[in-house]
Amino acid sequence: MTRVIVTLKIMPESPELSLDAIHQEASSIIEKFGFQVAKHEIEPIAFGLNALKIIYIQDEAQGGTEPVEKKVSAITGVQSVEVTDVRRAIG
Repeated sequence: MTRVIVTLKIMPESPELSLDAIHQEASSIIEKFGFQVAKHEIEPIAFGLNALKIIYIQDEAQGGTEPVEKKVSAITGVQSVEVTDVRRAIG
């Protein structure tokens, strides 16, 4: 059973949107898939716009990231979702 660490970069539609609300909803979606949210970060982009990065862990046997990406991109206020990193966990 190999585990992978996935980083999702979530872009909001505008700087006025609450990244905390998006984080809560996205984390809930990820956990419903049976994955473990490890941490999140805020990444400044430009002109007050920030991206939300969520790092989660899943078993490699559970398939790809597309179902999670699709569900998270459907959150109100989310402009785009991109997987920026996938790597195997050691240990």
